[in-house]
Amino acid sequence: MVVEDSKVAIKAITDYLEDMDVLPLVAETGSAAIEMYRNERPDIILLDIILPDIDGFDVAKEIRRLQGKNDWTAIIFLSVMSKDEDLAQGIEVGGDDYLMKPVGRVVLQAKVNAMHRLVRMQRALVGLAERLNEANQELQRLSTTDGLTGIANRRLFDESLDREWRRCRRLKKPLSVILFDVDLFKKYNDKYGHQTGDECLRLVAKEVSRTASRPGDMAARYGGEEFVLILAETDQEGARWVADRIRQNLSALKIPHDGSDYKHVTISCGVVSVVPGEELSAEKLVKSADIALYIAKEHGRNRVECLGYGEGD
Repeated sequence: MVVEDSKVAIKAITDYLEDMDVLPLVAETGSAAIEMYRNERPDIILLDIILPDIDGFDVAKEIRRLQGKNDWTAIIFLSVMSKDEDLAQGIEVGGDDYLMKPVGRVVLQAKVNAMHRLVRMQRALVGLAERLNEANQELQRLSTTDGLTGIANRRLFDESLDREWRRCRRLKKPLSVILFDVDLFKKYNDKYGHQTGDECLRLVAKEVSRTASRPGDMAARYGGEEFVLILAETDQEGARWVADRIRQNLSALKIPHDGSDYKHVTISCGVVSVVPGEELSAEKLVKSADIALYIAKEHGRNRVECLGYGEGD
């Protein structure tokens, strides 16, 4: 884009650019240049400093303000001013180079070619940075996701529990943990095979994760056939209700399991709730939930058992 109010200068500059197979946009005022930039986003701007409405320095500042995070346009100032202070001011407001007027063909074409190379390089770097960012996000997702079920893995569970523990302690709100275990899963695998067993675990994960709909909730695969659910700002009564709802929903699927007394897949659940405090720990909360789960299995499976924090140690 050429921003220039002199008809003579516009004619000369556009002729030089057309010799390079460039058909430039032309703006004769600063306000027109800003509007044209909003709509067209040119790669390079040849910007006269002295314009009839606002000076080129203010135009450059506004263009830089309008640019996106990964958006860059080269700005070459055109000026009859040759003081070092003018050059410094141009660089300070976002200019990349200077051309003294009157502009010569050879120098202008050389500067435009150089800036075009920089624009291409910058865009290539932006593209590379975006691809690297996408790759890093995918690696982060893979590092915190269970490959079989697609829900959070043990690592992300540990991180989330620590975060929610600190938040609930600050707010003096209850935090609940539910541990789920697929009943007699080894017999299920032996009877139906590992592929069917994997599909069973995916169905269990789906039922558990459907409940974790709030920002502080987290459903994760804890290990093997065990799953865990964090329920932020939820007391034991609420957590018990959630656990029993998941247990009932899974039982209603009637997934065949000849090795079970119920003849279909069931889960046992251990529930513990506490208001986090200075002398308490998230690790002990999970341990208590594990003990509650053990009691549920000892009492016949396909049930929910609740314990107080630290009970059963």
